[in-house]
Amino acid sequence: MDNPANTKNDPYASLRLPEFNYYLIIRFALVFALTMQFIIIEWKVNLLSNHDPFALGLIGLAEVIPAVLLAPFAGHIVDKREKRGILLRCVIAYVIIGSGLFFLTWDKAVAGYDTHHILMAIYGLVFLGGIVRAFVSPANFSLQSLIVPRTLYANASTWASSAWQIGSMAGPALGGLLVYAIGVHWSMLLVVAVFLLPLFSLIMIKPKPVQYSAKGETFLDGLTKGMRFVWNTKVVLNAMALDMFAVLFGGAVAMLPVFASDVLHAGALEFGLLRSAVAVGSLVTMFILAYKPLVHKPGIKLLAAVFGFGICIIIFGLSKNFYLSFFALLLSGTLDAISVIIRQTILQLKTPDEMRGRVAAVSSMFVGSSNELGAFESGFMARMMGLVPSVVFGGCVTLGVVITTYIISPAMRKLDLKA
Repeated sequence: MDNPANTKNDPYASLRLPEFNYYLIIRFALVFALTMQFIIIEWKVNLLSNHDPFALGLIGLAEVIPAVLLAPFAGHIVDKREKRGILLRCVIAYVIIGSGLFFLTWDKAVAGYDTHHILMAIYGLVFLGGIVRAFVSPANFSLQSLIVPRTLYANASTWASSAWQIGSMAGPALGGLLVYAIGVHWSMLLVVAVFLLPLFSLIMIKPKPVQYSAKGETFLDGLTKGMRFVWNTKVVLNAMALDMFAVLFGGAVAMLPVFASDVLHAGALEFGLLRSAVAVGSLVTMFILAYKPLVHKPGIKLLAAVFGFGICIIIFGLSKNFYLSFFALLLSGTLDAISVIIRQTILQLKTPDEMRGRVAAVSSMFVGSSNELGAFESGFMARMMGLVPSVVFGGCVTLGVVITTYIISPAMRKLDLKA
């Protein structure tokens, strides 16, 4: 019988590897719990701050500061340590942080404290979550390459991204519904319970060998090696930068609580539906791409997808109709999925095994943290320019970034994933 891992043309090839299925549960459960937690905290902060967009932006800033500052150290440590064990400790830390947020959203427990102190405590726990996230991203990325063979990297990246998108879709949608049905406090209890799923899955995955073999390397060289690799590998650098600026300036999703309540005059239910629209569009696209991989002119398709993403953000910013806003977000998710798949495949194929943690850390600085920086930028620009103008401006900047990348990056225009 043939090894299922060698069936390169099988869209389900990576799913036939038992440990990869447990890995998908980890991917799904982590993003499901974290996005649901973010939605619940967003709603709580929105209420505590009397619908201040800047207060919502501070949630992203509180997480992104430690995630970016610690990323080089985290990537270096992940490359030198066993990845499964690092992820296990990170999930335990998330359980503790989630329990703290559960306490802070309990009205009886915080009845003696004023709103300012409650907000500061929430931001503090989000900050601790950013510290944990600095290690989660490189450990997660590195573990995937140790579970599947190289010939299945593209296939595995598609399914891993699909699991991430399913969690991204279900987390916000369920978070919005639960806030509407049972309130913020008890919704946070479910978040803590979901964090137990990755713990079980990690136990079912065997520890993996450490690929790090550098001898005589100084600490500073170890920290900067990933950055130098990304800088010298132009197609990797361009893919990261393109995604980072698109998410940074096109991050209208961060302002959804205010859009839902003040522009669309919608409640918690509609807010949850809007928040999940991006992930729904992404999920549909990713299942299609599992059967039809992007191998013909993927660089051009990447640029076109991000350009379309910017158009969708402009439409969303100008819309005052719930259905049009939902469709714009749905289509933006469809286009964003193309960017995610191509970028993840580039990283998996181009990165040496002994440097995966550090390169993933650089990626988290470029791309992963752009969501939170985008949330802060959106909140700041909304205060300076107004809510709608700030979102339209961000979409226009995204279009400019795509045009600039097309002009200055021949490596992206000529990208060939088959090669």
